[in-house]
Amino acid sequence: MEKILTVTNLTKKFGALVAVNDLSFTIEKGNVYGILGPNGSGKSTTLGIALNVVNKTSGDFSWFDGTTSTHKALKKVGAIIERPNFYPYMTAVQNLNLVCKIKEVPNTKIEEKLELVGLLDRKNSKFSTYSLGMKQRLAIASALLNDPEILILDEPTNGLDPQGIHQIREIIKKIASQGTTILLASHLLDEVEKVCSHVVILRKGKKLYSGRVDNMLASHGFFELKSKNEKALLSFLEQNHSFKNVTLNDGLITAYLKEEIEAEELNKDLFDRGIILSHLSKRKESLEKQFLTLTSNSSN
Repeated sequence: MEKILTVTNLTKKFGALVAVNDLSFTIEKGNVYGILGPNGSGKSTTLGIALNVVNKTSGDFSWFDGTTSTHKALKKVGAIIERPNFYPYMTAVQNLNLVCKIKEVPNTKIEEKLELVGLLDRKNSKFSTYSLGMKQRLAIASALLNDPEILILDEPTNGLDPQGIHQIREIIKKIASQGTTILLASHLLDEVEKVCSHVVILRKGKKLYSGRVDNMLASHGFFELKSKNEKALLSFLEQNHSFKNVTLNDGLITAYLKEEIEAEELNKDLFDRGIILSHLSKRKESLEKQFLTLTSNSSN
């Protein structure tokens, strides 16, 4: 896959505080990446370094093929790392015209980007009349004016109401579906689970996990099972090396997998042993549960 951003052993210290600690990860073209972690985990600092607004202490990062200068590479990047900052007495179109002049790009894409973020019908309204969600959507339109290869968003739904959050997430999905790579920092597990294909999890500046959201912890998920022959079913599951944890609660047996097993395969195996199932369901652990497992297993 074509690389967009490569971060290698990146460290940033603010005096005695280590904000980013020996961090390495790669962003590849065409995916939606989440940098996930609580406040103070180093998300914004990492983005700031990559965007040349924060100086690194050690380590390195490179854009695209590694030979492009950061200054030149940033012309192919769209980013929102602070609250939207537009002139309140100017309309959306007037503000975006100004952004085009600053970015030295033609203003021919303004209406297209306003339509993408659902603001075309309010293009002649002053920025001061916009809700917080509309202001954030205008900022996304602004960041897309140069048709960037990657869009970087720092906590894009912070402070928004549920409707505003939903609108931003749908816009992110739409932008991604058109082939733009997206990197967003978030402290919300729900956001990453709903929007991102890949995740980098940070805690106190250190990387806990990097990879696909659906492969997190290489979790193979779990089975929920019921049978009239409960005792034999429990005995089979507890002695089977493919399962790491088996629990019984109100007649429902939950069996966590150590390796991949298909539901049909398990059902046939049990049937052949005379154990008839009245309920069989295979599920994945939620990202939240996996995240809590991951962070609780990490040293402070």
